[in-house]
Amino acid sequence: MSIRKISPVLFGAALLFGAAPLSAAGPSASMLADTCAGCHGTDGSSVGPASPSIAGMSAAYFTETMAAFKSGERPSTIMQRIAKGYTDEEIELMAGFFANKPMVRLPQKTDAAKVAKGEELYDDACETCHSENGTAADDDSGILAGQWLPYLTYTMQDFTSGAREMPKKMKKKVEKLDEAQIEALLQFFASQQ
Repeated sequence: MSIRKISPVLFGAALLFGAAPLSAAGPSASMLADTCAGCHGTDGSSVGPASPSIAGMSAAYFTETMAAFKSGERPSTIMQRIAKGYTDEEIELMAGFFANKPMVRLPQKTDAAKVAKGEELYDDACETCHSENGTAADDDSGILAGQWLPYLTYTMQDFTSGAREMPKKMKKKVEKLDEAQIEALLQFFASQQ
């Protein structure tokens, strides 16, 4: 068979068997979420002390957080670059995916005396925004209960140093606390299972 006769046959076969449809669907929520697993753990439950768990986070909070990373409003080590790689639609898909995943809280070492002091301070200092001891996703301020203590510490350092803008309500409360009280609150949140 000559090349002239084989070429159209090969071209037709390629179209029939190997060409993707022009209206191919984009990546699924699960595929997009898999890209987060390296830092935030499988299904968004972190196993590393510097990365937060994002499982169970409200879709609204996830979307707002990614938009803040994308715009540069929220500082990060790498999330600003990563967030810029996703479309708003892809971020919404991931937000829905993680909102429907349970957060798995792993045990971590905390100081019982500091935890008790933090629990005493919680109602006055944090309860308004971080309800249910920091476990509620519906308050759209992030889940604090069970997050890794180093992550909570780094985040609070960003707030208190001015590297990250503190919400006005939070700033009024934090300004009344000394370092030992802040540490106690962080220990309280980290201790929760």
